Amino acid sequence: MEISIIGLPGSGKTTVFDALTKCSAEPRPHGGAGLTLFPAVAKVPDARVLKLSAIFHPKKTTLAEIKYVDYAGLPKGFGREQGVSGQFLNSLSTSDAILQVVRAFKDENIPHADGRIDPLKDIETLDMELVFSDLTILEKRLGRLESALKMGKSSERDAAVKEQALLVKIKASLDQGIPIRLHKLAADELRAISNYQFLTAKPMLIVINIGEKQLPEAESILGTLKAAYSMPQVELISMCGKLERELAQLQDDEAEEFRKDIGLKETAFAAVIRHSYSLLGLISFFTVGEDEVKAWTVKEDTPAIQAAGKIHTDIERGFIRAEVMGYEDFIKSGSTAEARKHGLLRLEGKTYAVRDGDIIHFLFNV
Repeated sequence: MEISIIGLPGSGKTTVFDALTKCSAEPRPHGGAGLTLFPAVAKVPDARVLKLSAIFHPKKTTLAEIKYVDYAGLPKGFGREQGVSGQFLNSLSTSDAILQVVRAFKDENIPHADGRIDPLKDIETLDMELVFSDLTILEKRLGRLESALKMGKSSERDAAVKEQALLVKIKASLDQGIPIRLHKLAADELRAISNYQFLTAKPMLIVINIGEKQLPEAESILGTLKAAYSMPQVELISMCGKLERELAQLQDDEAEEFRKDIGLKETAFAAVIRHSYSLLGLISFFTVGEDEVKAWTVKEDTPAIQAAGKIHTDIERGFIRAEVMGYEDFIKSGSTAEARKHGLLRLEGKTYAVRDGDIIHFLFNV
């Protein structure tokens, strides 16, 4: 899973990025020109993986990973209805989701570009940047389609006319500032535009970046914004980026103790992961053994044969069946043998929809 982090100047997006990645990205050089990408990989904490590892004592334990991408040297016009283009657009387009950092904190040393703190206005501003980018992509494609219809073969005409009609419909809504995720497109229409990687069609997690003094009113701030801004495939959460960045540099037990002292129930890192998985419809299944215990990330309802391909294409190609048991069933049974004895280990075929927490052993022949 790859998540791109965007935000207006002064929003604290890099602070949030550092908090989520425990400052693991390479140091940013001072000065310089042009856009620079800063990727960092974060391990997805999962107590189930650690529990399985304690039982099997494997040579290797592998958690799932999330790749976050931060950007330095954003285009000067970003946030001024200039849209997204070039390398910035290419990177955002390949991301699975967008994390938008929105400023709610007050700090006289960090002036807001517009001279006021207005989270809802900033969300709308960033929305329009993404809308303009989608419009640019769409208009270029419509131009090519128009040329193709004039010169193309009759056998290709029907498909081109159908695509043109769909894009014209989408453009009409984008012209009104309506993101694609609100267009209520049919499943076949969504498939037809999937290759375009439109930014306003991507799931988006909005992080409201509050100040430390605002922590007692975090729920109220978030509730007000959720009431004013709600749409499919979008989630809003709040965090104090500055505080979370500081805590990310402490030992885990020290950070946990500090959170308890100030009444924080969950790490911002865990909250972001939980909401990201939910937005993208992702689940985890596990493979276990003496060599390795590993978490694998797939979409909900992924067929067993496709989940096998996640591990290796040979397993998918030679798939015979899958031996499956639920994590909770395994823990209650205490061992694979006991789970099998009580009928909790099942044999499933290619079309079995993998569930979150499944422990799977794939049988294959190539």
